[in-house]
Amino acid sequence: MQASAIRRVRGRVAVLKALAHPVRVQLIEQLSRGERCVCEIHAIVGSDLTTVSKHLSVLKSAGLVSDERRGQQVFYTLLVPCLNSFVECVDAVVSRRLSEALEARGMTLEATKR
Repeated sequence: MQASAIRRVRGRVAVLKALAHPVRVQLIEQLSRGERCVCEIHAIVGSDLTTVSKHLSVLKSAGLVSDERRGQQVFYTLLVPCLNSFVECVDAVVSRRLSEALEARGMTLEATKR
């Protein structure tokens, strides 16, 4: 494999690793709705401020979000809106797998919603 291809694969892996935590997925979901202050995010996500800041730092290091300090507050913005499409794709995979598992048990997804 060429060096450029190896770098590209490693870059992809770094992004996927940054997304591989439930809190970070929640953060991406919140930021997909627009810029948010850390204090706002921490209240919505329900994790302590230190945990939220740590996870935002991971997302920033991966190039997925940016931050801007305004006085005492730090605001975060999603840099890559295409992540929304990726999350929708993941949701489709999860839904399909759930449907298949339910079908194997003789149930349907609609029946479980009742």
